[in-house]
Amino acid sequence: MNNKTHLGHQAKKRFGQNFLHDEGVISKIVDAIDPEPGENLIEIGPGLGALTEPVIDRAGAISVVELDRDLAHRLRHHPFIADKITIYEADALKFDFSEIATAERPLRIFGNLPYNISTPLIFHLLTFKDSVKDMHFMLQKEVVQRMAASENCKAYGRLSIMTQYQCQVIPVMQIGPEAFKPAPKVDSAIVRLIPHGEIKNPVKDIKSLNQVCLAAFNQRRKTIRNSFKKLFTVEQLADLGIDARLRAENLPISDYIKLANFLTDNPVEL
Repeated sequence: MNNKTHLGHQAKKRFGQNFLHDEGVISKIVDAIDPEPGENLIEIGPGLGALTEPVIDRAGAISVVELDRDLAHRLRHHPFIADKITIYEADALKFDFSEIATAERPLRIFGNLPYNISTPLIFHLLTFKDSVKDMHFMLQKEVVQRMAASENCKAYGRLSIMTQYQCQVIPVMQIGPEAFKPAPKVDSAIVRLIPHGEIKNPVKDIKSLNQVCLAAFNQRRKTIRNSFKKLFTVEQLADLGIDARLRAENLPISDYIKLANFLTDNPVEL
């Protein structure tokens, strides 16, 4: 049996599959999630059920989103938990998570996310934040560091701003490659995301915030005088109290909110 086969299943590179097998790590992750009966729990990419089974032991039932037909089939015919799982055989990047949430039962989303799609998947999930109580994800350690980074840090970027604007970002624990089969070439980490119940300084349009962040960090080594030249003049930046000589990583989230609101009120044609 090669090192990409676990419990009889060959890991598929196109799905970015790395299966958790360390019982100690699994136990710590489930403790971090702290599932309880009656909660609206949904797992993304349950794989071979390393987290699925212990979560069901504590919660009684969950829903899962699984793209791999072979793995969905295994779960559908699992001898112990098949009758406790609602399976959505779908691409999580395209799945409408709001369909399974209610005001009384907000979503608690968790999963060992495929590292090759983790960032776009996080952005997709954030569009459903109003239907979410919390999220717990296994991600590449570098991605968690970027999510939690503050200004004046090299890891700070669009992911930091867009995530922190919408959620409280709490790094939970780091996990080495040996906890997986096949072992990835990078370290991993668990992050907890708790959507803000109320945003004190909201943007007028989240799309404007994303547009400003894309422009700022597309060429992050440039000063914002250059990276923003298609969106703002130096005079407009000065009026907003922003120094055009700074780089994107030097601006706090509050400045990006000011820029986004100005852009919403003064749209430009690109």
